[in-house]
Amino acid sequence: MYTGSCLCGTVSFNFDGEIRRFHHCHCRTCRKAHATVYGSSALVDETKFQILSGEESISQYESSPGKIRYFCKNCGTHVFARCDRDANCVILRLGALDGDLGIKAIGHIWVSHKPDWYEITDDLPQSPEW
Repeated sequence: MYTGSCLCGTVSFNFDGEIRRFHHCHCRTCRKAHATVYGSSALVDETKFQILSGEESISQYESSPGKIRYFCKNCGTHVFARCDRDANCVILRLGALDGDLGIKAIGHIWVSHKPDWYEITDDLPQSPEW
């Protein structure tokens, strides 16, 4: 069982199940949404994901057609997302986890959007897009 929460602690969640497609995404929307050089996220089965508290404090934003990002209204933490193409999954924002995963990312995606002032220094595979 994994747990997570937003910065202010209003929104909390848990999930129990397989973590799939753990990537570091360098796309422009992830960089803007997280205000950092990339966003780390993974897919989890929607039936294994549960909001424990603060559901009324979650706001949403459609960042691109079919992709909804969910944020805490109080502190702005981007907690998770949903996408039409992965309808049975939640895209979990791994920075919101309370503990370790015990696994490593499988690669970097949307590297074509990476800013020129950042250099990827690990040995993970890099994809120019998805």
